[in-house]
Amino acid sequence: MSTLLEVVAAALPRLKALTQAQASRKPAPEVWSAKEILGHLIDSGVNNHVRFVRASMEDGLELPGYDQNAWVRVSGWQERPWAEVLALWQAYQMHMAQVIGRLPQESLGHTLRIGGSGPVTLGFVVEDYAAHQLHHLAQVWERAGA
Repeated sequence: MSTLLEVVAAALPRLKALTQAQASRKPAPEVWSAKEILGHLIDSGVNNHVRFVRASMEDGLELPGYDQNAWVRVSGWQERPWAEVLALWQAYQMHMAQVIGRLPQESLGHTLRIGGSGPVTLGFVVEDYAAHQLHHLAQVWERAGA
């Protein structure tokens, strides 16, 4: 499994090479551009930050999900400069890596429910967070034609 730091380090050179036009390209009106995908990953970080911290302190939490499309729309990722979106994504993922690294080992077995789903461990949510980054970064390369 890739750690979040490895994901960021591997993706950053390719992301920096994208032009504003490539990052803004939308294959269809309802399909996210590379900027919107990275924005979604920032939004995901914000939501998971809360989950990580709260679940590290308390077992058996029930936390809400979030409307991903609404977050992307309200945040206005498509209208923002690519360099700004990229810098924020990099900074927030570095912060999340620090948070993950500071989670007490014993808390990784804590369970939580997200958005009415079945119980999962904090350890699973942490591992899934890096996998989620990789999944969407593959979409960035596809959308940007890179």
